[in-house]
Amino acid sequence: MAVPLSSSLVHHKLALKASNNPFAPKQVFISTPSLLPFNRFRKRGPASSVLPRLSRILSRTKPPTDFRNQQNIFTNICASTLEHGMKRFESAVSVLIIFVQLTSPIPLSGWDSWSIFPAKAVLYSPDTKVPRTGELALRKAIPANPNMKVIQDSLEDLSYLLRIPQRKPYGTMEGNVKKALKIAIDDKESILASLPADTREKGYALYSSLIDEKGGLQTLLGYIKDKDPDKVSVGLASSLDTVAQLELLQAPGLSFLLPAQYAKYPRLTGRGIVKFVIEKGDGSTFSPEAGGEQRKTATVQVVVDGYSAPLTAGNFAKLVVDGAYDGVMLNTTDQAILSDKGREKNSGYSVPLEIMPSGQFEPLYKTPLSVQDGELPVLPLSVYGAVVMAHSDVSEEYSSPYQFFFYLYDKSYAGLGGLSFDEGQFSVFGYTIAGREILPQIKSGDIIQSARLVEGQDHLILPDES
Repeated sequence: MAVPLSSSLVHHKLALKASNNPFAPKQVFISTPSLLPFNRFRKRGPASSVLPRLSRILSRTKPPTDFRNQQNIFTNICASTLEHGMKRFESAVSVLIIFVQLTSPIPLSGWDSWSIFPAKAVLYSPDTKVPRTGELALRKAIPANPNMKVIQDSLEDLSYLLRIPQRKPYGTMEGNVKKALKIAIDDKESILASLPADTREKGYALYSSLIDEKGGLQTLLGYIKDKDPDKVSVGLASSLDTVAQLELLQAPGLSFLLPAQYAKYPRLTGRGIVKFVIEKGDGSTFSPEAGGEQRKTATVQVVVDGYSAPLTAGNFAKLVVDGAYDGVMLNTTDQAILSDKGREKNSGYSVPLEIMPSGQFEPLYKTPLSVQDGELPVLPLSVYGAVVMAHSDVSEEYSSPYQFFFYLYDKSYAGLGGLSFDEGQFSVFGYTIAGREILPQIKSGDIIQSARLVEGQDHLILPDES
């Protein structure tokens, strides 16, 4: 069970498990990055019964003594050879099972009858091709036109290809961009038809800039042909930004219906931006920016995402509008910056744990994800500057009504695959997009001077309290 970040430091959890089979030997597995035991239990193998079986068969004929001695020698040699061979076979099977268990998310069932139990580990490396920046996570979370999503995915792959340190696969990059450009041109009507009438003019302008020969994808193709990785990176960022803006116009509201039992909660049906002004509690200053002066206050901006966490983001946005976080003190740990529990008069709603799994169309409620089984959230916790609601003091099936934290992801504290040990256990509802460099300077006792919803108030829907 995950330990709530609101109550203690984030730490490496030890998960002790025992076999449910009363006839099987007890097994202990520890889920910590420094310990990865492979538990092996040897049963009596088939080779151990070869010698008596051969002896019984040969004893039926009762040959002369000399011949029996030769037979005994031959029998011992055969048995020894078979037993040695079976041991080598068992070792090979054990290594193979260990390899498969560590590299495949598919569980191996029905192996208990073998002479060696398969090695297991609570933590393993799932498909960890998850967003590592808030900007990327937010782009992937937009519920847009399917054709635009294919274009986006083709371009996002270039980000991974650019990380290859030596000979970069420019041919593959060119193929991806040409694929995106072809879809944009061939499916123009479908893409533009999904724009609401009041945003169509702006959408047409964005679409034109995406496919225009003087910019967008055409320019990106030219950078790839020149094999200039720096220009490719700049052109890619520009194209992806255009794609994201176009997708946001295509997604004016939620793409799913909320469960009826949650109709009383505030909800955010799109994106919002919250601006925090932080001041030092001890009278000191924040480090200056390049060439700047010492500052008594610093600004942090976060995007809150109602597309993936409408209830959590809605409750938070309402608290911000109500001024609930003005004057609230912050507390820091190695991995998080937590707000105090807020003022009771401005307490929010006890929202159920809300997580959108990757590949799904609506969030799960009161249900943490099983990362070990390959379940990953659309908005991952394992991103520096993630904005998250703490757990309720009463139940981990609910988020705190008002206490939130900035998550200071550090891969040295992560498990295998680079995922936080608490991944899939909390309601992530946004990311820091400006002022990330301020977060490590915040210390316990610093204060939120003000928090303001500067964009997205038109997406905030409040319940009818009459």
